[in-house]
Amino acid sequence: MSESKQRYKITVRCQDCGEKFILRGKRNEEGQYETGFKRCVCGNEQSLQIDANPE
Repeated sequence: MSESKQRYKITVRCQDCGEKFILRGKRNEEGQYETGFKRCVCGNEQSLQIDANPE
């Protein structure tokens, strides 16, 4: 049987413009969440609030 990783519902909110993104992702070996999210539509890459909840 293959081991499936826990999936998370991840909410990313931009601190600059207030835009909110809801994504699904998994944790990698470093403990970070992988969703494919790179930056907000306003161009912000640093000032992001990230919340994760198991699905």
